[in-house]
Amino acid sequence: MNKHKPWIETSYHGIITENNDTVILDPPLVALDKDAPVPFAGEICAFKIHGQEMPFEAVVLNKTSGEGRLRAKSPIDCELQKEYTFIIQAYDCGSGPSGVNWKKSHKAVVHIQVKDVNEFSPAFKESMYKATVTEGKIYDSILQVEAIDEDCSPQYSQICNYEIVTTDVPFAIDRNGNIRNTEKLNYDKQHQYEIMVTAFDCGQKHAREDVLVQVNVKPVCKPGWQDWNKRIEYKPGSGSIPLFPSIHLETCDGPVSSTHTTIELQTNYIGKGCDRETYSEKSLQKLCGASSGAIDLLPSPSATTNWTAGLLMDNNDMIFKFDGKQGAKIPDGIVPKNLTDQFTISLWMKHGPSPGLRAEKETILCNSDKTEMNRHHYALYVHNCRLVFLLRKDFDQADTFRPAEFHWKLDQICDKEWHYYVVNVEFPVVTLYMDGSTYEPYLVTNDWPIHPSHIAMQLTVGACWQGGEVTKPRFAQYFHGSLASLTIRPGKIESQKVISCLQACKEGLDINSLESLGQGVKYHFNPSQSVLVMEGDDIENINRALRKVSYINSRQFPTAGVRRLKVSSKVQCFGEDVCINIPDIDAYVMVLQANEPKITISGMDHFARPAAQFESERGVILLPDIRIASTVTKMEHSKKNDGANKPVVLEEMLHNLDFCDVLVSGAELDPEQECLELDRTELQGKHLDATNSTAGYSIYGVDTMHNYEQVLQQIRYRNWYTSATFERKFRVKCSELNGHYTSNEFNLEVNILHSTNSNYMDHVNHVIVQPHFLQSVHHPEESISTVHNSVVPRVATVVIAICVSVLISIIAVGVYRIRTAQQHSSTDNESSKENEMDWDDSALTITVNPMEKYEKPHRAEEESEEEDDEEEDTTSAESDESEEEEDEEEEEEATVQKRGKQNFTRQEQLEWDDSTLPY
Repeated sequence: MNKHKPWIETSYHGIITENNDTVILDPPLVALDKDAPVPFAGEICAFKIHGQEMPFEAVVLNKTSGEGRLRAKSPIDCELQKEYTFIIQAYDCGSGPSGVNWKKSHKAVVHIQVKDVNEFSPAFKESMYKATVTEGKIYDSILQVEAIDEDCSPQYSQICNYEIVTTDVPFAIDRNGNIRNTEKLNYDKQHQYEIMVTAFDCGQKHAREDVLVQVNVKPVCKPGWQDWNKRIEYKPGSGSIPLFPSIHLETCDGPVSSTHTTIELQTNYIGKGCDRETYSEKSLQKLCGASSGAIDLLPSPSATTNWTAGLLMDNNDMIFKFDGKQGAKIPDGIVPKNLTDQFTISLWMKHGPSPGLRAEKETILCNSDKTEMNRHHYALYVHNCRLVFLLRKDFDQADTFRPAEFHWKLDQICDKEWHYYVVNVEFPVVTLYMDGSTYEPYLVTNDWPIHPSHIAMQLTVGACWQGGEVTKPRFAQYFHGSLASLTIRPGKIESQKVISCLQACKEGLDINSLESLGQGVKYHFNPSQSVLVMEGDDIENINRALRKVSYINSRQFPTAGVRRLKVSSKVQCFGEDVCINIPDIDAYVMVLQANEPKITISGMDHFARPAAQFESERGVILLPDIRIASTVTKMEHSKKNDGANKPVVLEEMLHNLDFCDVLVSGAELDPEQECLELDRTELQGKHLDATNSTAGYSIYGVDTMHNYEQVLQQIRYRNWYTSATFERKFRVKCSELNGHYTSNEFNLEVNILHSTNSNYMDHVNHVIVQPHFLQSVHHPEESISTVHNSVVPRVATVVIAICVSVLISIIAVGVYRIRTAQQHSSTDNESSKENEMDWDDSALTITVNPMEKYEKPHRAEEESEEEDDEEEDTTSAESDESEEEEDEEEEEEATVQKRGKQNFTRQEQLEWDDSTLPY
């Protein structure tokens, strides 16, 4: 009989590892039955689980002992469910094989925990992390990265560590994912850092993908100008270029109420304070419309101006340097003794403080007694950083106490910078112009006039001549500094307009589109446009205004090099005087080297004219077709891979010239018999002037190449005694920028054809016009008579008799026709130069056909001998003309054989008219 029901524990605790089916229970699953060992009633046949779709099942391992096992019916996933709780009961086998009358145990609670397996790797929540930090700080935490793990257990689902994978970065990370910097970051050193970070779970499994962390470094907000370039390149001919096209002012959110900005272009080390025209003083004065008559006291050393040869000189800018040991004597006659009551002294001067404790007078210009006495008649000097002009009148001009010394005290006199000084004298008023501005003397002292004497005066520069009161005359009161363009203009004073033109800078600051600045910005330029001051209340208006500030250089060939720029600013805030310190901008403009022009002079380089043309009133035009052209060459990179640069000639370049010289090669002109001439009317309407001497003609002034061509084409050469002259050679050379760019030397040879040459030229032209009658004879000289006899046998005697009988008539007719033809020939030769050509007669042999009509259209051989017989023989010559020509047609034959080196010199070369020559 089945009297008792099975017994099991009231509760069980089990553990199952995920992805496994075995459950380990505590205590083990065992059922007991008191009916044992009775078969069936005392045996355990089953364990049943009560619960909805539990993934477990219990099986009986031994019916007699009641041992059982709990197992999973399918794989268990901890990530889906970590724990299971259900009811289990044990059943015996009943009272027989059929299982009738079975009994079940009480219900026991089973609690099963799923054991996790570390199957998942950590994964970061974000694909990338970003942070921004300010330079110069140490942060405890810049940002935090976070990773997760899908495992279910705390051991494998928790992140136990983070690590920075990127090496050599100033960052660290803790176990919670907080990133910090280990040193202060510098924006200038590195703007941005990119680091890779990984994570580990507590099972030491690292993340499947590292994460990128980007840290941007922000500069500390520093008030100042931003987005500007230190170097600005200027290409010659670019016009006006903006200096700071993208600049803006950073105020770091300060309460700014107004801004004051100064832009300064520093050019004091360029030339004479800035980039100015480097033409000669004479050319500049002509260009600016100055009065004529200025005398240059510091010219370039030459044969005629040699008093500056011993001075220290900078050839590029015509600057003379005086070191306190040098002076120059101006020769007598250069400057007139009487300057009158009106005259002008102008100069460029660079001067510093005088050396020594007791400053001495430093003479710029001095006119003193040459011998016996030491009187200063007029002088310009510096004393204790004061400019003093001394003017002592003679007794014959005035005999009263009158102004004699004029003093000016200016800081610029000793600032070691270039300044332009002009002293205008309208006695007794003396006015000083310094850099275009007017200054009246602060002190005027009077003195008595100088007593009259016959002592000669000595004008000097850089020191004063002490001719008396010393054992030996010598220089004294030496000047220390630099001088340039020192001129004196007697009898006239200069206008302020001309003075401003002479000292004007060709470079400076500019503002593009002034109208767009608006009403909120005030600006002011200094006279030379090297300093610009801008003021405004709105920062954005100031930004826009500064972007329009530009540099301009109007010279076609500017001085290459650096121009320094300085921008200084002051900012005021509401309620405060100065609240923000704005650092200065130090930049520079790099003016590039201009392409060097190649000036070329071309034209007819050799011609010959009859002597009569040179002796005529108008003479002969030397350069009728002269041409002046200029080209520039630049280097362009080759398209090939060889990297070579190849020169490319560009189009013709137009620029000015400042002088052209037409000089005589060889002996100078003899003023008693020859000269060069130019009508002064040719210079009207042009910025040109000219000087003439026995050495040649010099045309100077800043003007176009075309105007120079026009003037050169009108220069004439006259020689009224040509008998001793066979040729003249000339050379032409032109310049731009006072010799900085020079042309080629164009050489011209002019031949003077005398009567023998003219006669021979007539024969040459006569033969060439009728080439079918020409017969070349290639025989030695002794055979000429044989050839001649074969042409006209036995006729020579008759011809000679006839020629003797009509000799006087022939001469008279020849003289008459020659003079008529010469007038016609002179006109044709000047107007038809292109039809002329030089005849090479070095080895010519010519025979004239005796049947040819006897003509001598250009004959001049008898002019000098028969000048006195012309008038009385004219009538008879006209009546006998036809008879003479008829006889000559029948009788005359002329054979001319010439060998150049044996019979004629180079001076006897010919030029003949080929206008009727058939080709």
